[in-house]
Amino acid sequence: MQAVDNFILERWRLLDATVVLAALAQHAKVDATYVPATSILSTRWHANVGGQDFELLLTGPKFWDTRSAKGGGGAVDLVMHLERLSFKKATARLAGLGL
Repeated sequence: MQAVDNFILERWRLLDATVVLAALAQHAKVDATYVPATSILSTRWHANVGGQDFELLLTGPKFWDTRSAKGGGGAVDLVMHLERLSFKKATARLAGLGL
């Protein structure tokens, strides 16, 4: 894969994590009982990606994996985390998903 254009990278940095999760997950469900502690924009999701279960807090482009106590921001970081991919493979995955 060729180098990714900076415009595309910026779009992926700002892409809402719920959009990315919906594209990656075999199953994803928002937890309607979740009451955010800090940002009222945060949501909690239970998802299965690649056969692994995750509990994620999502706020805009940012994510926090409550089980592994790891987080990040942007679509590339989320794909790298959920699918355990390198940067290069994560960008190819996002491009393949049409995001």
